[in-house]
Amino acid sequence: MSADTSRTEEKAPATGAALAADAEAVRAAGLAPDPGLPPHAAAAPADELGADTEPPRADGPPRDAAAFAPAQAGGTPAHAAPAAPAESEAGSTAPGYRPARTLPLRVELVRQLKRRRTLVMGAVLGLLPFVLAVALAVGDPGRRGQVSLMTTATESGANFAATCLFVSAGFLLVIPVALFCGDTVASEANWSSLRYLLAAPVPRARLLWSKLAVALGLSLGAIVLLPVVALALGTVLYGWGPLQIPTGGVLDAGTAVRGLAVGVAYIFVSQLVTAGLAFWLSTRTDAPLGAVGGAVGLTIAGNVLDAVTALGHWRAFLPAHWQFAWADLIQPQPEWGGMIQGAAVSVTYAMVFVALAFRGFRRKDVVS
Repeated sequence: MSADTSRTEEKAPATGAALAADAEAVRAAGLAPDPGLPPHAAAAPADELGADTEPPRADGPPRDAAAFAPAQAGGTPAHAAPAAPAESEAGSTAPGYRPARTLPLRVELVRQLKRRRTLVMGAVLGLLPFVLAVALAVGDPGRRGQVSLMTTATESGANFAATCLFVSAGFLLVIPVALFCGDTVASEANWSSLRYLLAAPVPRARLLWSKLAVALGLSLGAIVLLPVVALALGTVLYGWGPLQIPTGGVLDAGTAVRGLAVGVAYIFVSQLVTAGLAFWLSTRTDAPLGAVGGAVGLTIAGNVLDAVTALGHWRAFLPAHWQFAWADLIQPQPEWGGMIQGAAVSVTYAMVFVALAFRGFRRKDVVS
């Protein structure tokens, strides 16, 4: 027993010296904390670090040290998510989004031209001169002491075009204008596609301007189509010649065509009140037929009121009172006064209705 104890005591100093040397080597390699550090700075036990934690290396920091690095120069930790773009922080729109380029006029025009109601209306207006020509050929315009455009319709192509324009300006040309402008927004609501257009996102003002511009363009095309077809057909049937004025006198063909062109432009301006009314109704209802029918009905009501002579000078405030002012151009000395007053009345009403449409649609809760 004494011999074993002495041998153990001899090994103890050697073992202690070896352990001290090992600890010093570990500290030099950076694998253990310096005994001079406070206790809370010591490394955590292995079971707290987790099984996937890689032990530190003697040649540098651990591989995932970047995740635990101190704050960078800007004060943002290295493990923080990247900063959002300046545009997002400022609440700006997405890159590349330009409201003015949404719903281009070309796209809207192609959509409307492909619709069946556009094709049907174009066919009706194109066939009307043929129907009138057949009626003149079958019947007899007659000259029973009353001279009018109808009695001179077969004198030349210009006379035939003026006659077609005169018989259609009061009511027939109202229908395509009311149809194109009253159906434009209400049809989108009826198809439940209006809210998807606004969510595209198409700004509401941009949507209305595109719809209104295309509707007015189609209305102008419809108004121009009728006299153009009538002039071509009349020239083929009755020849190219001067326009015979019903009250006496003639206008050479060139002057007559220019006068008819100005008359067509005036008819379009006079129909702006119908366009504005139909467009406003289109933004107020989801039923296209209601908007179109409302505009046509109110236009007819205006014609009825204009026929009431008891209203006196109040009729001058009705757009229908000036709808045939363009006929003053078909005479040796054209009169412009009636056309100027009629254009002013029509444009004023149209601006009011369009303003109401934009104001109401901007606040409208679109659910369809």
